[in-house]
Amino acid sequence: MAFATRPFVRAASSASAAAAKKLAVKHVTVIGGGLMGAGIAQVAAASGHTVVLVDQSDEILKKSTKGIEESLKRVTKKKFADKPEAGAEFIEKTLKNLTTSTDAVAVVHSTDLVIEAIVENKEVKNELFKRLDKFAPEHTIFASNTSSLQITELANSTTRQDRFGGLHFFNPVPMMKLVEVIKTPMTSQKTFESLVDFSKAVGKSPVSCKDTPGFIVNRLLVPYMMEAVRLFERGDASKEDIDVAMKLGAGYPMGPFELLDYVGLDTSKYIIDGWHKLEPNNPLFAPSPLLNKLVEEKKLGKKTGEGFYKYK
Repeated sequence: MAFATRPFVRAASSASAAAAKKLAVKHVTVIGGGLMGAGIAQVAAASGHTVVLVDQSDEILKKSTKGIEESLKRVTKKKFADKPEAGAEFIEKTLKNLTTSTDAVAVVHSTDLVIEAIVENKEVKNELFKRLDKFAPEHTIFASNTSSLQITELANSTTRQDRFGGLHFFNPVPMMKLVEVIKTPMTSQKTFESLVDFSKAVGKSPVSCKDTPGFIVNRLLVPYMMEAVRLFERGDASKEDIDVAMKLGAGYPMGPFELLDYVGLDTSKYIIDGWHKLEPNNPLFAPSPLLNKLVEEKKLGKKTGEGFYKYK
């Protein structure tokens, strides 16, 4: 009897080891061809991954691809300053790793990792994940690049909560070294380690965080920017002096008002409104009448030509 059970024990243990083995991500599907999605697709393709970038129209994807090509040219100017031929080869190789599609369902059949980088709207994201969950292979990991929404709520729209996490990249993706890897209470250790390994493989420095509002960076950054607005609203200091103070006194590359205009006032309002809804008694998350007024007037920052400052 002992001889009969020995092979079974060995088989069971090897199956268990296989189940616990990290996933080596080779094929990546990025949903969303905006600045963030295109940037993620670029760094994944540049590091040897097979990448499909997905968006709603060929027109958007052509613009995304053109942006990636321009970004790669800027990267190679620095990286291959003395070796233009190697730079040209790098661009060609990266672009060969990248294809585009308008059909997310069709391309997830053969992917290891789906990274969502679409509009910051919970309902839209949930609908996307719910649909893709039906067609993606069992081993496929889902990740969201959301900067403010709860990963747990997004994961709950699927049947793969253990294979779901957050991968929060920073803009501009090719330049910024940080990735926040978010582990929910349901994310398996295998999934978490696979996401950390992928982040390193694309040349980033991953940090881990639980599924708390804003994760690490935005949890500290957004209240800081909002407190600057309140300081200005109270008349304690001008926005110009606040910006100068934080640049010269704290060594920040941008002041809080410059940063708000760069990020987009509508984006900042969306984040703070969502957090206020979650924790209405937290003074850090209190809405700002001035920010609300500027967004209502469509003064959203650099992208509209005016926010806290005017831009030509």
